[in-house]
Amino acid sequence: MQSIADGDFEPVALEAEDFARMAQLVAQYDDLPLGTTDASVIALAERLGIEEVVTLDQRHFRTVRPSHVNALLLLPETP
Repeated sequence: MQSIADGDFEPVALEAEDFARMAQLVAQYDDLPLGTTDASVIALAERLGIEEVVTLDQRHFRTVRPSHVNALLLLPETP
């Protein structure tokens, strides 16, 4: 949060299409289960063409296949 306050990152608002995509992802991966937060990150990555995601919880992001790339590059990389 401090990094956002300092201007290091720019927040991006979710749009209606993002919520629709999030609902699709949650339904598609209902056995995972995929939560709202992870689904929103994936939907935004798809819309904005982002291929790298920073996360400490890589399980969901390794399982979900985004529509714009075969897989997201997860940072920090693990051996």
